[in-house]
Amino acid sequence: MSMRTTLGFGLGLRSEYYQQILEQRPAVDWFEVISENYLVDGGKALYFLDAIKEHYPLVMHGVSLSIGGAHALDLDYLRRLRKLADRVRPQWVSDHLCWSRDSAHQLHDLLPLPFTEESLRHVAERVHVVQDILERPLVLENVSAYLQWKSSCMSESQFLARLSQMTGCELLLDVNNVYVSSRNQGFDPWQFILELPRERIRQIHLAGHSDYGQYLIDTHDAPIADPVWALYGKALSHLGPTATLIERDDHFPPLDELLAELEQARTLADQALSAEPCS
Repeated sequence: MSMRTTLGFGLGLRSEYYQQILEQRPAVDWFEVISENYLVDGGKALYFLDAIKEHYPLVMHGVSLSIGGAHALDLDYLRRLRKLADRVRPQWVSDHLCWSRDSAHQLHDLLPLPFTEESLRHVAERVHVVQDILERPLVLENVSAYLQWKSSCMSESQFLARLSQMTGCELLLDVNNVYVSSRNQGFDPWQFILELPRERIRQIHLAGHSDYGQYLIDTHDAPIADPVWALYGKALSHLGPTATLIERDDHFPPLDELLAELEQARTLADQALSAEPCS
């Protein structure tokens, strides 16, 4: 079993909880910030970010890198991201394996790539550029998807494994996204996890989704579903201790409800890590 250094158990930092976090200092090991919310020169968001980073480790998580896009990389965005990273001193910087823009427009969705040799070379070249500018490894997350490209010649997990080998990038395993995609596309979520190089998995995401029967939508606005908890426990027994974060992006509950979910993650992790490793 891997004994990688781990931050423990964290929450996504959202403005709804800024004041409460500073006043109560809840039992959260770390917070993950949405990078784009802080690419500014001042204001309330940066004020609270500076205050909270004095008490908690932070991780930066982006949503607009569009690492798989056909457009040129936005070098201005990357320079601003580097400036924020120099200010925040995050444990790592992450984004998504997807495309989310064309040459002129930012789309408000994280769209899957065709998993081909050509796409792999294209993304690898762009990852090298990003890592050179940030001067740190990029951590890439699997996205939730509802369709797949006919041209794909490998799975998303195989693509991520090869990309990590080629570039040195690390991986963010979103267990909820694996489950959502597996239900929508009809693949085995456990096989997906087994195909990832476990030594390259830096972080895990947990979140809620909406179940419409024949398909699932990744909404991040509900408690974590039981099948996702079960897959998380199985994943940890395979991976070993791994930094775990709970995301909530809408229908924000009282902070105590998220802290209770975080405690559930801790309890499940203790049970999984004391059990026999999954093969």
